[in-house]
Amino acid sequence: MSKIKLRSRKVFEVVERAPQRALLRATGVIDEEIDRPFIGVVNSFNEMFPGHVHLRQVAEAVKAGVRMGGGTPFEFNTIAVPDCYTQGHEGMRAPLPSREIIADSIEIMEIATCLDGLVLIASCDKIVPGMLIAAARLNVPSIMVTGGPMLPGRHHGKDISVLAVSVAKYKAGLISQEEFKELEYNSCPGPGSCPEMWTANTMACLSEALGMSLPMCATAHAVSAEKLWIAKKSGIQIVKLVEEDLRPSNIMTEEAFLNAIRVDMALGGSTNTVLHLPAIANELNIKLELEIFDEISRTTPHLCNMSPAGPYFMKDLHEAGGVPALMKELAPLLNLDCMTVTCKTIGENIQKYKVLNREVITSLEAPVHKEGGIAILKGNLAPEGAVVKQVAVSPKMLKHMGPAKVYDSEEEVVEALYDKQIEEGDVIIIRYEGPKGGPGMREMLTATSTLVDMGLGESVALVTDGRFSGATKGPCIGHVSPEAAEGGPIAIVKDGDLIEIDIPNRRLNIKLSDEELQRRLREWKPPEPKVKRGYLYRYSKMAQSASKGAVLEIRNNN
Repeated sequence: MSKIKLRSRKVFEVVERAPQRALLRATGVIDEEIDRPFIGVVNSFNEMFPGHVHLRQVAEAVKAGVRMGGGTPFEFNTIAVPDCYTQGHEGMRAPLPSREIIADSIEIMEIATCLDGLVLIASCDKIVPGMLIAAARLNVPSIMVTGGPMLPGRHHGKDISVLAVSVAKYKAGLISQEEFKELEYNSCPGPGSCPEMWTANTMACLSEALGMSLPMCATAHAVSAEKLWIAKKSGIQIVKLVEEDLRPSNIMTEEAFLNAIRVDMALGGSTNTVLHLPAIANELNIKLELEIFDEISRTTPHLCNMSPAGPYFMKDLHEAGGVPALMKELAPLLNLDCMTVTCKTIGENIQKYKVLNREVITSLEAPVHKEGGIAILKGNLAPEGAVVKQVAVSPKMLKHMGPAKVYDSEEEVVEALYDKQIEEGDVIIIRYEGPKGGPGMREMLTATSTLVDMGLGESVALVTDGRFSGATKGPCIGHVSPEAAEGGPIAIVKDGDLIEIDIPNRRLNIKLSDEELQRRLREWKPPEPKVKRGYLYRYSKMAQSASKGAVLEIRNNN
């Protein structure tokens, strides 16, 4: 039995709660189950999303583990917005704001039921951080089970991803209709999150690095028995966490977040982590400033050359030893005393692991790049900062100066690319796509993939107050803050203005005098909001800057 008074007892144990117990029995629960810890199994299953379509089976394994551990599981659901279907249209306003709905829905369910512990099951981009935000906010014993990556597709004997289905190449006549169809049918062979180091898998790896998932959870594939083993063990372990009263605040400490950032830099992970880690930390009153990401990046070698920038997929990382093996390599740079959901420290967890493939996980002495995956740029175009995946940028574009081509939406840029209005050396500016201006801070994946597919990925830069998919490569700079909708300098850029990009020296500037810059800012007027009702309107009024994780700010009008 638990060493502590269970939260659920105040709902179901005392004499006055007989009606609640009667209602619980109506669901098929028996007395022996009522006497055990109540475990919420939060499942983001849905039938439309490959990253989540298999999570019923994962949840069943979790529940079996909970029962084996001596608890009683109760499954409930939350939403999962499919990023893969929202690219290139207004639906991309939904994914980042959905992060807050996911966290809020779990919070409401936990407050209502007083469950003793939570197992959080998710796979993809905003769902994993949304669940971790809830875990941090509620601070009841919790464990994360990520659903696992899909296997890469195969085409002519090579591993491929969905990005191989290139609309731009097809429209340009570079591939035939037959090959286009072959790629479409073969790129996604089954359930799981996209098989590369995009946001979903980056966040899964960082959940493990934070100590919130069991070892190897992040890289165990969706279709593997190993994923079900880990799910079952997680169900057993959550009961132990409840009994030991080991809470997210004991695990997700400031040192744990610094470990996670370092792992992120070594992986060359998605730039979206710069939104999600600060948002999770914020719930624990831990402040992760943008400068921290840059400081850690400068002192962390890039060790894993993962697709889309490199040749390796998640299956390669798993076979090379996964996150534990990577952390074993990074051990001199980590705090190994951080507690984890295993009830052991990071140092104890990684002790038995070793790197099994030095091509996939390189050494500190011979890294892929000397610095980590992400760089934070500042300057008069981004006074609060901007984010770039520097390890995905061609060396010749690390420093660049070119004339601005200014657009107020992603759709305008894609049309301009197809119309051949973008030339080598240009700097594309996409604005009014930030948290408030989007609203929702859309990903620019359609624009960036079109840019690359048309052969401009190493000669044209893109700068936006929106964000990027983890799939983005090339000189693509996002999260420019303050955003245009708040009157940030990106709002007053004009066609032909020279834009200076200097990634090694962390600079992003518009070549204007201070006087001209201030004159334009004084004359700027905010445009009409794109959305004027519903949740996205409320979100646009409450969302903070991307430099602060785009968390929602509660305003006290009294």
